[in-house]
This record gives sequence, structure tokens and C-alpha cells, in this order.
Amino acid sequence: KTCTNMQRASRQLASAARSLLLAQQQAGASSRAGLEAAASVPGVQALRHYASGTELKKTVLHDLHVQLGGKMVDFAGWSMPIQYKDSIMDATVHCRTHASLFDVSHMCGFTLKGKDTIPFFESLVVGDIAGLENGTGCLSLYTNERGGVIDDTVVIKVSEDELYVVVNAGCRDKDLAHLNKHLSEWKAQGKQVAMTVHEDRSLLALQGPAAAEALQALTKADLSKQYFGSFNTFEAAGIPIWATRTGYTGEDGFEISVHNSKAEALTQKLMENSRVRLAGLGPRDSLRLEAGLCLYGNDLDEDITPIEGSLTWTIGKRRREKFDFLGGEVIKKQIAEGVTKRRVGFVSSGAPARQHTEIKSNDGSKSIGEVTSGAFSPCLKKNIAMGYITKGEDKVGNKIKFQVRGKLNDAEVVKTPFVPAKYYKKP
Repeated sequence: KTCTNMQRASRQLASAARSLLLAQQQAGASSRAGLEAAASVPGVQALRHYASGTELKKTVLHDLHVQLGGKMVDFAGWSMPIQYKDSIMDATVHCRTHASLFDVSHMCGFTLKGKDTIPFFESLVVGDIAGLENGTGCLSLYTNERGGVIDDTVVIKVSEDELYVVVNAGCRDKDLAHLNKHLSEWKAQGKQVAMTVHEDRSLLALQGPAAAEALQALTKADLSKQYFGSFNTFEAAGIPIWATRTGYTGEDGFEISVHNSKAEALTQKLMENSRVRLAGLGPRDSLRLEAGLCLYGNDLDEDITPIEGSLTWTIGKRRREKFDFLGGEVIKKQIAEGVTKRRVGFVSSGAPARQHTEIKSNDGSKSIGEVTSGAFSPCLKKNIAMGYITKGEDKVGNKIKFQVRGKLNDAEVVKTPFVPAKYYKKP
């Protein structure tokens, strides 16, 4: 019976991968996750939703992905692997027990330099970037004039006049246009800020409990002294890299920027470790959902504010003194007065809830929200989801219903993350 249930869940999740891939592309969803698939089964065909009239972009590892059996899909205009020969379910569990290597080179990395860099960037994001120590970083959010989230971003304070920033592939064009618009205004005032987009670099994410061991074997740098959120430059297997101890899985790991010419060599060296496996966008998405992390285009968009998104913690204490960023007054008011809905986590019975699943009161009489991400969790072996629910219904333990395929399934509000984070933090 257990085997039958697992097979049924796998079939449901594979089917959801097809529809949700297309939905995310139509919505311009972030590349930071990939698909809304949390599992797959052997024999599922590669999902090919090629952009009409355009040729997909390829990372420098594209041929290696194909050679190693990667099932390639169109994601945000890039040909990317959703999975390899193992199932998405198996790949998810492998990352939590060993280490997985993800090619995330479709994401956009750039550097800002100049004496006015930090004030400029702080005018566009909610984080306290000036308060970061050199060589450390954080997650932050670009906001619009309404307080809505334009994108989420990882920003590293390299020095007092230099930032290294990574944004989502699906938001690349609008993010760069947004930055360049405001950059032009600042430069017109005589401010000194210059932006360099790193088209010549690839990005790899090495994630899992064996990630540090695998990278340490290739470098003389002491990784035991590099903690979560910190940035360093060193050589691995004789190859110069930029390494940030962070990730999108809830596991310990590193996001590694490497010159395009050396990306495949570094990948091959890391894969010589028997505990390291290449993984695709499918497990990357199930891992981030288990970790309770947002996917832009699903859980966040330009009509959702950080307060509604349960991301108030990204607004630095110093930034709350003036709220001197786009949409600051809207966000200030929401912090003071509260919001009518917010993002929470759920567990449920029956078929897994998906994006746009309607949330109803426990008696089924009224609509109280909508699921934004949902799947069967490969690690927890149960249905999990995130979504927005009206004020008063958002308390942990509250019983509700999900409207799935014409049926009202039992669900409950729970704390996130679903799987505890295992970041390597400073004692």
C-alpha cells in the first residue's frame, strides 16, 4: 500500500511539473527555483516548452548536462536541466543527506563600485547594507513605489565601495532596467557608481551536509572559518573562485562564481567526490519549498509587500528609522497597522495543493486565501504548501480546507521552515 501511495504521489507531482513549468514561464517566474515539481518517476519525458520564435540561451555547462542525461527544459528563456537519470524525489533526498551541485548560471551576477555605491543601492532595497561587515552578505528585496517586491536578491558587501549582487534570471531584464534607470539619475547628480554585469562568469551552487567537505578537499582555504552569509575569494583545484556560504535549499553550502572558461573543469573536479551529484531545477524547487523559501513569481510579486510576505525581518533596524527606500511609507504604515493577509505554511491531506488552489474556512463556507506553492515533500513524505491567508485565519494550528479537484481536503496552518535549516553559523 505504501508503495502504491508513493507511486501515485510521484505521478501527481510529475503531472504538476508540466503544468507549473508552463505557468511559471507565463508569469515570468524566478530562476531561483525552477519548477513546482517535488518528485518524478522513471520514464517521465523531458518537458520541452521552447520559447516561440526564439533560441534558448545555454549555460557553458549545457553540453555536459546533456551528456550526463539531463532532461532539458525551457526555463526563463534558458535551456536548463529539470533532472538527471535519478528521480526528482531521490535527488531531493540526496541533497539533504550528501551533496548536490546545481548549475545556476542563468542567474544574473553584477558588481557595483564607487564611493556612492551603498547609498545608491540602499535607495532601492530594504536591507541595511551599510551595516554589513566587509565580506558578508544578506538576502534583500527590491521594492516599488507601492511597497511591492520587484525581486529578491543576494547582496555581498565586498568593501565600503563595492557590492556583488545576484538576481533572478526571470527578473534579469526588469531588474537591470530598474537599476540603470535610477543609476542614470544618480550619475546625473554627480554620484560615483558604476555597474558591471558578469557575463563572463558562471554560477554553481554546491549544497548539502557534504558540501564543505567536497570543496575543502580542493582548496587550502580554511572553510571552517567561513560562516553562513560570508564571502571569500580563493582557489579550488587551482581555479580562482568567488565563494559565498549560502544557498537556496536550507542546507549548508556555497554559491560559487567561476570564470566561464573554468566552469566545466571545476564541475568535473567537484563530481570526483562520490558524495556529490549534479541536480536540476526540479529538486532545487522541492528543496526550497521544504526550507520555506519564496519563489519569485509564485510567492512574491510586485503586488505583495515584504510585510504580507512574512519577510519583515529583511528590513534592517536602521532602515526602519527613515524608511528611505522605494515604497518605504507604505511599508511603514503596514508595520504599524498590520496587513489583511500574510504568507504562511500548510500541511494537508489528499492530493497535493498547487499554485492557485483556493483556501477555504474549515466549514467550507468562505474563501480565505490562495496557495502559491505546494507539493508532496520528498523528505517529509507529506503534502506541504505556502500561500496567503486572511488575517485571523493565519494562526499556527488553525484548521482550514483546500479546494483540490472539486474536493475539500483537510489542511492546517504550520510553522515554516518545514525542514529545519542547517546553515553553518558563527558560534
